[in-house]
Amino acid sequence: MSQKTLVTIVGPTAIGKTALSIYLAKYFSAPIVSCDSRQFYKEIEIGTAVPSKEELEAAKHYFIQNRSIFEDYNVGQFERDALEKLEELFPKHPVIVMVGGSGLYVDAVINGLDYFPDIKPEIRDQLNHDLNKKGLPHLQSRLKELDPETYRSIALKNPHRVIRALEVCMGSGKTYASFKNKPKTPRVFKSIKIGLKAERGTIYDRINQRVDLMMQAGLLDEAKKVHPFKEKNALQTVGYRELFQYLEGAISLDFAVEEIKKNTRRFAKRQMTWFQKDADTHWFDFQANKKEIVDTIEKAQ
Repeated sequence: MSQKTLVTIVGPTAIGKTALSIYLAKYFSAPIVSCDSRQFYKEIEIGTAVPSKEELEAAKHYFIQNRSIFEDYNVGQFERDALEKLEELFPKHPVIVMVGGSGLYVDAVINGLDYFPDIKPEIRDQLNHDLNKKGLPHLQSRLKELDPETYRSIALKNPHRVIRALEVCMGSGKTYASFKNKPKTPRVFKSIKIGLKAERGTIYDRINQRVDLMMQAGLLDEAKKVHPFKEKNALQTVGYRELFQYLEGAISLDFAVEEIKKNTRRFAKRQMTWFQKDADTHWFDFQANKKEIVDTIEKAQ
């Protein structure tokens, strides 16, 4: 490669991004930067599909289980940390592989984020409490009242997005929309995006199988350990919310598992909607010959 190049692998959950990232890391002698916002946290390994010990040893990984659920960590902080890490790594590695299913975190590194003020963590904790006690429609109504413009444009079914917009409104006294679309710092590296896709039925089957494997691996025990801290932002995610309901006697275990599968399928659908907006992504079937993907990367460079 003749210049600094960040190769980013995107796609829905359970599609095979980790396996491809390790293949490319070996081919290009590159480290891997994870931008999966669920895999940052060391207390939740099974439900976040953290790469296996063998996978982690196959290539150098960054931003895997490097945080605690008791820390407040957001996409703005990740953008800063990831750019610092890239600046440190590029002199030794002309190619770096980035992988993850968190679209906002991918965009933060590649394109930059809008600036938002720091918000007191107590505000987010209260909003997460309201989400658990009063439901998402309550938060949607508050957002509509405080920031109609964001209410019309945001993914209202995504509680993380709704809470983020609300905490900015409440913490700053200004609308979330007022901080958007400001000039961003240009990147000093070339970006190449590789997307993995499959037929919807195939993705759903892979998700269902993964959830079953997670349960066999001890996801319920993991959920029991973190249940006392259920209102932490890191735990407002599929796989834990449903099991918390079971642990509180609200639903059966079988129903909780089916809800995890259903909500993960919905999450995968949202991921594809997000990633398909980028016309520059090179898309491949999840079973494509990996040499074809390498050829595409080398030609794009």
